[in-house]
Order: sequence, then C-alpha cells, then structure tokens
Amino acid sequence: MPNDPSDPTDDRPVSYAEAGVDTSEGARAVDAIREAVRSTYRPEVIGDIGGFGGMFSACAFKEMEEPVMVSGTDGVGTKLKLAQLLDRHDTVGIDLVAMCANDILVTGAEPLFFLDYIAIGKLDSARVERIVAGIAEGCRQAGCSLVGGEMAEHPGVMDPDDYDLSGFCVGVVDRPKAITGERIEPGDVVLGLPSSGLHSNGFSLVRRVLVDGHEAELALPRVDLGGATLGDTLLTPTRMYVKPVLELLRAGIPVKGMSHITGGGITENLDRCLPSHVDARVVRGSWKVPQIFGLVAAAANLDETEMYRTFNMGVGFAIVVDRKHAPEAAVKLRAAGESVSEIGEIVPGSGAVVYA
Repeated sequence: MPNDPSDPTDDRPVSYAEAGVDTSEGARAVDAIREAVRSTYRPEVIGDIGGFGGMFSACAFKEMEEPVMVSGTDGVGTKLKLAQLLDRHDTVGIDLVAMCANDILVTGAEPLFFLDYIAIGKLDSARVERIVAGIAEGCRQAGCSLVGGEMAEHPGVMDPDDYDLSGFCVGVVDRPKAITGERIEPGDVVLGLPSSGLHSNGFSLVRRVLVDGHEAELALPRVDLGGATLGDTLLTPTRMYVKPVLELLRAGIPVKGMSHITGGGITENLDRCLPSHVDARVVRGSWKVPQIFGLVAAAANLDETEMYRTFNMGVGFAIVVDRKHAPEAAVKLRAAGESVSEIGEIVPGSGAVVYA
C-alpha cells in the first residue's frame, strides 16, 4: 500500500511511479520512436538518439561567405484538443514542424535540425510513438533532422489524456543571400502558394463554432466539404513549403520577400516583409478559397475583413518578386509540384496590406 499523504504518521517510502511518473514507460517510448527519429537524419548528424544534446556538423558552412544561423520556435495550439477528441495523433507532429520550418524559410534559410518537447499528463508509449511519427514525417518533408527532444509527464498538472507540443528549428542562410524585404518596390508581384486548409491557427474559434456540441457529426461525410468529414478536414496538417521554395532560390531567381501566413491571416503576416514605403494590394478572388473557410465564416458570423485577419484563407505562403521574374518563378514552383497564383502587387503606401 502506498504512503497516505493525509496521514502525517505514515512514513513509508513513495516511489516516483506512485507519484505519477512512470520512467519504465518513458524508456519504452524512447525505444518505440528510435527508428522514426533515425529516418530523419541528414549526413551532418553526429551520434544517435538518447544523448544529452544533439550534435550537428557545421562543415558545410565553410562554403558560405557569411553563414547566419536562423531559429524559430512554435507549437500546435488548441488544434491538439481536436486530435485528442478524435484519438488521432499522427498528423499534429507535421503541424509542429511546419509551423517552425516555414517560419525560418522566409529568410531564405534551409532548415537543418529540429527538437521537440512533449508535455503529457500520463505517458503512453503507443500514443507518443504516433505523435513522434508525425514529427518525423514533418522533418522529412522539411529536409531537416530530428536531433533531440523531451517527453515530460505532468501528473497533477495535466489530465492523463492531455498533452501539449512545442518545437524548435534551426537553419542556415548565407548572409548575402538572405531575404529581408528591403528591396521590395512598387510594381513587384505577390505570388501565393495554397494552404491545405486552416493549418494550425484559429482553432480556439473553430472549435467553439464547429466542434463544441457537434462532436457526433465530426465523422460524417459532408456535401459542403466535397464528401470529406469535418474531422478529417480540420486535422489536415499544415503544408510544408521548404523544398519547392528552396528549389526556387537555388535556381537563382531573385526573390525580394516572403511571408508564412499564420495567425493574423494575410492581413497581419504579409505586411511583415514590407518596407515602410509600400503596401501589398491583394486581389480577393484571385485564388481558390477552400470550403472550410466559408463554413467557419457562416458559423461564427464573421465578415470578410475579420476572416482575412484571422485565417490564411487558402494562401499559406506568399512570395514577392519583380514582375519580370514572376513568370519564371511560377514555372519553377510548378515544376517543384506547387500550385501558384498571382494574388496581388506592390503599390506605394505605408507598409500595410490592402485589398481590392
């Protein structure tokens, strides 16, 4: 019988497991994820899973004039509550990597390695294996290595089935080739790359208007979603833009600015690459908006202005190029498997996004 904390005379030993932390299950979880982690390794990785720190060789940087390390950190947010509700944990890891890797990509950086942190109420090695399998898939899509991470049980702080994810990505860019947006000028073109849906933003609102009280409907095919279920649509992972964009940059096409469209939507992300003397004039209707955004707008009774400053509205990544380079850029991106739309142009202004 374990120690009774309410009895001051009970001085029997209390093990870590009795306190709610199962180190044996943690060891099983590490064994379960070993091959998934190794599948992400680039040649620069030194050592193996289980060390106190991940090592990554910087030998390749010698070819750069001035190598600059670029880092980014993020999480998945309350989209995790939907994954837990549906007991589907193999896609949110892709979201985690994409939110970080796409962020550092806007500077022109190549993602090199990634670390994750999993906080969980009660460690379940099978569930952790599914989560990390998704993280590993995200790393493979981004071309970066999963070199370390942490799994931490939080009994008494989190419910047993609850967990949270965060991640940290590091990349490198040669400073003369870094993309800063400072050369953007009127007449330039804004190209948009499509999102796969909501990605990993706005889910507190989405859950409130589409999920809460409608849980039984999540697995039903819907005509207004082209036969897909709402659950599948909402859990569709964030798209990774790393490989096609790096191919564009390596082709030598001069890119002036880029933006990852996340929380804050097009309105509050595209402006982050603009100098103060120009605006980005975005033309609504110049790309296809996925049906899920119409469902959200109707359920939440939101107007277009609010939708565009909350959600990506079908554009997950934006690229600014000189008009004369826009056709060649579109060809290169399409050859890399991307769909491309010209969604706007740069005009004189004050560093804002305006709509037409």
